[in-house]
Amino acid sequence: MARAMKDSGIEWIGDIPADWGVKKLKYILGLNTGLSITKAELVENGVDCVNYGDIHSKYTFDIVSSRDNLPKVPVEFIDTNPSAIASEGDFIFCDTSEDIEGSGNCLFIRESNNKPIFAGSHTILGRPLINVNSTYLGYLLKSPDIKSQIQKRVVGIKVYSITQKILKSISLILPPVDEQQEIAQYLDDKVGQIDSIIEKTKSSIDEYKSYKQSIITETVTKGLDPTVTMKDSGIEWIGDIPEHWDIIKIRYLGTLQNGISKSSSYFGSGYPFVSYGDVYKNYELPKSVEGLVESNEFDKSNYSVEYGDVFFTRTSETIDEIGFTATCMHTMNDAVFAGFLIRFRPFDSKLLNPLYSKYYFRSDMHRRFFVKEMNLVTRASLSQELLKKLPVLVPPHNEQIAIGKFIEETCQTIDQLITKKQQLITELKAYKKSLIYEVVTGKKEVK
Repeated sequence: MARAMKDSGIEWIGDIPADWGVKKLKYILGLNTGLSITKAELVENGVDCVNYGDIHSKYTFDIVSSRDNLPKVPVEFIDTNPSAIASEGDFIFCDTSEDIEGSGNCLFIRESNNKPIFAGSHTILGRPLINVNSTYLGYLLKSPDIKSQIQKRVVGIKVYSITQKILKSISLILPPVDEQQEIAQYLDDKVGQIDSIIEKTKSSIDEYKSYKQSIITETVTKGLDPTVTMKDSGIEWIGDIPEHWDIIKIRYLGTLQNGISKSSSYFGSGYPFVSYGDVYKNYELPKSVEGLVESNEFDKSNYSVEYGDVFFTRTSETIDEIGFTATCMHTMNDAVFAGFLIRFRPFDSKLLNPLYSKYYFRSDMHRRFFVKEMNLVTRASLSQELLKKLPVLVPPHNEQIAIGKFIEETCQTIDQLITKKQQLITELKAYKKSLIYEVVTGKKEVK
């Protein structure tokens, strides 16, 4: 027999089970402002502290797994700031967000191992005032529909403020406590299963990406003929290569050019602008880019983007992100490229085939050279002088074409498998959100 339902009085929820109640958050959670902390007050060993950033990027229900990575404050803060200490079953909300989607994020302190945890900068600590199953409440507060209530109330332009007044006004659905327990256990089991599949799928994607990279590196260093005579390249990080291949420093294969530099007022309108992200995220430059810049005829001539050009990421916060490349496979009329990039333009496409370049320069191999050489400097910045020294393996032209086609076909197959797995993750995440919503609002009965 179908369970009896009633109107919740909340438009986005509709009907709920007849024995469930609706309460404002202010009657369920007591709220306190988090501890205001400066970087100067952080210490290496002390009390764990959850700041805005630790909440904004996480959707997990506990912080046990990440405790070692949390910032620390002095133990002395415990006696002077007791109202900011979170306990098991408490919630920490971020009180600001740089984007509207982050508004309303919270972290549920599911387990603290009996150690104190501070609600830190730009946070609000919530502690249950009534007999409530915190795990159920955690799932409810993670519901996109609850977050949408908060997002409709936040104010701001570049930074969105989530005040205690806003949080207190949010309507929450409360089943009887024993049913809250059943729902919490049910969702723990189901969500745990879904998350396990998601993590295994992510691991599988990482394996495919590693396999793809190994195929590229192996092919651009060894070629396609396993019976070919090999020779020592004389370069430790390259090893043996086919005997008939040449090794030529990039300075003798083409020209190098740093990108355009303009003030922020020039961006947002004008002509196509190839950004750092267009290169970092892609093996091949997109046929069209989102960026625009006001550029003149000199700019478009000096910083042009033509078929066969290879663009290197030049600067980054870490050495590991230096030297990523994307190759231009279609000339982009009137386009210019960013100052955070270096353009390599081969003297002749018959000397370096663009399809070969697309994969050769994206291999991990040549990046070992940059990392090795740049360990001597303090800033992660790739200079033209360093790039000019990069040795490049140059097979005969017909072999370059064959290598490029082989890698392209192989990578397309791998990419299709990765895309399917990424789609599976998207579907699983959507199903998880839907499941949580249906269960915590009583649309789906737990049995």
